[in-house]
Amino acid sequence: MEEREKDRGIMGPEQGDPGKGREQPASMSTPNSVMAKEEKGMEEREMKKEMELEMELKAEVKVELCPTVPGLQMSFIRGTDLFGYVGIEAVLDQMRRKTIKAGLEFNIMVVGQSGLGKSTLVNTLFKSKVSRKSCTPNYEEKISKTVKLHSVSHVIEEKGVKMKLTVIDTPGFGDQINNDNCWEPIVKHVNEQYEKYLREELHINRKRRIPDSRVHCCIYFLPATGHRLRPIDVEFMKRLGKIVSIVPVIAKADTLTIEERQEFKEQIRQDLAANGIRVYPQKEYDEDPEERILNDRIRESIPFAVVGTDKEHQVNGNKVLGRKTKWGIIEVENVAHCEFANLRDLLIRSHLQDLKDVTHDIHYETYRVRRLNESNMNYMPKQPKILNLSIHLFY
Repeated sequence: MEEREKDRGIMGPEQGDPGKGREQPASMSTPNSVMAKEEKGMEEREMKKEMELEMELKAEVKVELCPTVPGLQMSFIRGTDLFGYVGIEAVLDQMRRKTIKAGLEFNIMVVGQSGLGKSTLVNTLFKSKVSRKSCTPNYEEKISKTVKLHSVSHVIEEKGVKMKLTVIDTPGFGDQINNDNCWEPIVKHVNEQYEKYLREELHINRKRRIPDSRVHCCIYFLPATGHRLRPIDVEFMKRLGKIVSIVPVIAKADTLTIEERQEFKEQIRQDLAANGIRVYPQKEYDEDPEERILNDRIRESIPFAVVGTDKEHQVNGNKVLGRKTKWGIIEVENVAHCEFANLRDLLIRSHLQDLKDVTHDIHYETYRVRRLNESNMNYMPKQPKILNLSIHLFY
């Protein structure tokens, strides 16, 4: 009976032999098994990536011994994108934006006898009327016996960068027959600016940004005599070189031939070394070999033989700053004619920030330490006097 019903298909597979039901495909996979295979493949790929990354990291890490601490190892990662972009380089943009917003301050002092073209040179340096021109001295008038300092400030803007430039002029310097101690008003002015900054710095409720009136650079003008340094030049630079950065220049160098100029420069360098005069940039402040190479070139060019003018002339179809003479035009920015371009590069394009750093870290710091030591000595409590009490016995 059952066999006949099976043949007719009346009985289902569940009613018959359980092992003889409808056959299932042997190779058919369930969804769970497919997902497991995919996860396993992803894990294998991730492990492979981690191994490759670890191998790259080992190849990029350089291990060296610390030169200062014995036995200490230092690791240097040569790669730049091992774990993704960090963004450290964006700090430069932050500093740039902050500097542009706040602006720069630069204070420059010009010292030299009248008629050496101090104001003209400063105006040529910054291509602006930033320094007042002194009038031609009238010898019938009574010349002031003291040096009077005059400060003029201007805001110069170039490509969105603002700089407050202050020029301190020293009319009357070296114009007397007797120039004894003519540098004292200048030394006093420099120290007064240090004192002013120090008081602001020590103030309890000091400003977030202290106004900086300190002299960052002093350009000292030497007359183009072709001889050695004069006693007034030696004495001034010896005294000022200890408290401010001095850059000596030969004024109106077009009055000398090229041979005379080179001989004069060499004589001045010899006099500077013989008298122990410190001029900027000083060798002991060089921080690295690259900076030392650059500063050595500058030291070999000091003093700069310069020519200043605010007149433009046509040369080969181009407008150039220059002085017109009977034998041609002296181009101020042509290094074959004078060293004005080298002076400009030093003061503005390559060492402006370094001049400010040397002023703050070296000259001002020396003044600050001295003043604080003096204050400590003045406020030091006095030791009580020990009274010598003697007992006299009378017999």
